[in-house]
Amino acid sequence: MTLIPYTSIFILFVLLVVFLVPIHPNKSLLSYAVSIEGPTVKDPNLKVEVVAEGLDSPTTMSFLGPNDILVLEKDNGTVRHIVNGTILPEPMLDVNVATDNERGMLGIAVAKNQSKVNNSTQVFLYYTESTEDGNDDCPKPSYCEEWNRPLGNNLYRYELIDNKLLNPKLLLSLPASPGSAHNGGAILIGPDNNLYVPVGEGSFPKTLASNVKDGLSVDGRGGILRISQDGLPILNDTVIGNSYPLSLYYGYGIRNSFGIDFDPVTKKLWDTENGPGNGDEINLVDRGFNSGWKSVQGIWKAKGYFGGEILLEAPTDLVDFDKKGKFSFPEFTWSRAVGVTAVKFLDSDKLGEGYENDLFVAMLIPNGDIYRFDLNGDRSGLLLDKPLDDGVANSHDEVRGVVFGKDFGGITDLEVGPDGYLYVVSYAQGKIFRIVPNNIPA
Repeated sequence: MTLIPYTSIFILFVLLVVFLVPIHPNKSLLSYAVSIEGPTVKDPNLKVEVVAEGLDSPTTMSFLGPNDILVLEKDNGTVRHIVNGTILPEPMLDVNVATDNERGMLGIAVAKNQSKVNNSTQVFLYYTESTEDGNDDCPKPSYCEEWNRPLGNNLYRYELIDNKLLNPKLLLSLPASPGSAHNGGAILIGPDNNLYVPVGEGSFPKTLASNVKDGLSVDGRGGILRISQDGLPILNDTVIGNSYPLSLYYGYGIRNSFGIDFDPVTKKLWDTENGPGNGDEINLVDRGFNSGWKSVQGIWKAKGYFGGEILLEAPTDLVDFDKKGKFSFPEFTWSRAVGVTAVKFLDSDKLGEGYENDLFVAMLIPNGDIYRFDLNGDRSGLLLDKPLDDGVANSHDEVRGVVFGKDFGGITDLEVGPDGYLYVVSYAQGKIFRIVPNNIPA
């Protein structure tokens, strides 16, 4: 009898995940973050290094300084401190989080030198707060038992004092029920020093923010929110409404998002968004941006899990908040979901001048790929060659030309370090990688 090698079994498993069940409606997106050893990049002049390992389901990271990293562990509710590649034994913070599906410790941002409280660095955290760790019971991503609702998807500001995160101030408290998926949570400090936070519709697309014309009032979900570092709406510059919480929205119509970033050249905001069976997206997010959910997914009319017919023009029946919101099609989309996550502009020439200010986009499946895109002349869209010049990835073969790296094992974050290199958080492998030129000593 001939035995099938282990590696062949694993490859078969990955193919089954990708082609037979791209993203199953009753499973968490993160459950597909399969792992494999040996991430690689296509450019022979670059290499991948391990910065830290031994993390438990890391989600997002931020830098305190060179070789000084804070990283979140989703289900432990912990903020881990990594110095010179060593994970310090005691967490910087440990809080109770709900953990089912996409709930947990989700987003972090460190205020740069522009603002301090009590002479301490400010650290912003977004997590699904609970009375106990992991005591939520969710048979489906869209439904959880009511006996133990989380306290909320909460955004806090902490003060970093003596290697501890202290004096939490609650800035936002958003609904975390009835579903356990689509919580969003990435945090970004914009060029205006305000906080930008993408928040999914929480498996509850029944509000005006999800383009339900006779829907419920907005509740802080289903959009990209913008607030000051003190947690206040930007009242002198509201986008789609002045009343709270409408005054928080910079954009809306978003099913879920794991990543946003500002173009360092134009200061324009971009995001990634997750469709159901298809319609993962990369978007340029202008003020009042309406991504179309739940009427549109990608370039398709939302209908069932894999969508309906291709839309040749913008729908006319969307919620526009007295014409303050404006729908736009994605700059890029996938005909089958890949679990798109982080998006990052490389505002550095440390990987070579050809990479400077390019857009890097990460995903969970098939096994943690990174795409690299050039932007067009005025940086209002992606510069795409055939067969991607229609803005749609119809197969894995079509995207080979934009694959920058692969086999990172389900990526949840991309960051540019103080050293100018690209850092990659592998959720499945529990590692942080760094991409550097070959001539950099290990």
